[in-house]
Amino acid sequence: MKLVSVSEMKAIEQQADASGLSYAQMMENAGRGLAEMIYDLIGDESGKEIFGLVGSGNNGGDTLVALAHFARAGWRTRAYCIKRKTDELAQRLLEAGGEIISAEEDDEFIALATFIESADILLDGLLGTGIKLPLKPEMASVLSVARSSLNTLDNPPFILAVDCPSGVDCDTGAAADECLAADLTVTMAAVKQGLLRLPAFDLVGELEVVDIGLPDNLPAWTKITRTVPDPGRVAAILPPRPADAHKGTFGAALIVAGSVSYTGAAYLSAKAAYRVGAGLVTLALPEPLYPALAGHLPEVTWIPLPHENGFIARAGALAVTQNLSRATALLIGPGFGLEETTKDFLAKLLETPKVPPLVVDADGLKLLAQIPGWQAKLPAPAVLTPHPGEMSVLTGLSKDEIQSDREAIAGKFAKQWGHVVVLKGAFTVAAAPDGRIAVLPFASAALARAGTGDVLAGLIVGLRAQGVGAYEAALAGAWIHARAGLAALEVAGSAASVLAGDLLDCVGDVMAELNG
Repeated sequence: MKLVSVSEMKAIEQQADASGLSYAQMMENAGRGLAEMIYDLIGDESGKEIFGLVGSGNNGGDTLVALAHFARAGWRTRAYCIKRKTDELAQRLLEAGGEIISAEEDDEFIALATFIESADILLDGLLGTGIKLPLKPEMASVLSVARSSLNTLDNPPFILAVDCPSGVDCDTGAAADECLAADLTVTMAAVKQGLLRLPAFDLVGELEVVDIGLPDNLPAWTKITRTVPDPGRVAAILPPRPADAHKGTFGAALIVAGSVSYTGAAYLSAKAAYRVGAGLVTLALPEPLYPALAGHLPEVTWIPLPHENGFIARAGALAVTQNLSRATALLIGPGFGLEETTKDFLAKLLETPKVPPLVVDADGLKLLAQIPGWQAKLPAPAVLTPHPGEMSVLTGLSKDEIQSDREAIAGKFAKQWGHVVVLKGAFTVAAAPDGRIAVLPFASAALARAGTGDVLAGLIVGLRAQGVGAYEAALAGAWIHARAGLAALEVAGSAASVLAGDLLDCVGDVMAELNG
């Protein structure tokens, strides 16, 4: 699913119209897609009642087209039109047996409340992607009454937002207080960037995209390199697992992690690499950690490293280097700590001529920032997995600057450094040096817990070990990680109770869904 700004979507539609796909035909395609989406959800059940809030814009037209489909199928169909004349689309709905009332004829909003109370499905097509806040009074009043009516119902209708919830700024993610929270948002052709920003994201519900028939070769369309991964995209990345495979088929991940202060980081990253399918995981860690972890990770092979006070020492570089030839991917950084001797270890390791595909995480990133010319010393493209604080250390920008435009910042430095950047947080961004950017459609406090980043790094290196490309491994690893967090939340019942280890327990379920 492509991710666009409002102006980019307008340019795409203008080019489509100029190329022969008229606005009217795009609207027909959108309305038909809406109807098909609803049929997929609940089946072709005549006798249901569907109600649409219809504004004067294109998404109001999309709504009328969809309503006419249902009217012809025998559904009870009603449209509540605000600032919209009885045009050809409205006339078609009437001819199909639908009912239309104008808001101007409903001074006390009695009809609006009545229609909402009896509806099985409510289509929110009042306002589109081009609105600017604050809302005009008449629009705010309609949404406010609709919201109040919904709040009084024990069994409210299923709410489907057409393109976006009415009252959302589809560039910034700002939202009017009167917005209706949707159960499902069906957006046209591409995801609008504001839908993946708070507070709008909390109003979107599930998110689906409808094809409106855009030609694939439109210049304005082809230049969009930002995407929102969906399960199909992630499933296509996962390596096949043939029945005659052996452990070597799925690669060997070498993970250099841990310190006396952060023993769990080594455990979490190693187990995650196995959970995502790596054939062999070897864990190189400070020697004192080995007795504590060996019994908990019987599948792992071990490289105990020289240490200083429980932190990896510079001399450990030789032991790691001697094992690089057997590794198909390398992860360094989880739980390192920030000791000078560990920085010296990292600098020495990067002098090795043939470092395998590399993932750098956590304290490894902070230490990396202290090594002059570090960008050129990594095998390209490496995968870097900073949270905003670590990104601040790497770039010199403040966390506020980074958070204010996450996609642009991740994309800029991925290109500048020549490495894949995974900027963690709500709506994690994966950016490739060639300009590709993926924004993950997830934001949950369930992932705001120590250790979850170690799980993510382990997932990515496990995929890299199996031969998955750097950007694809970053994208798929981040998606699986976030989805496992939501699955863990379902099990725990509270975001406050989800631990990083709970994500590990849910990775298998997510993988099963993707492979199903």
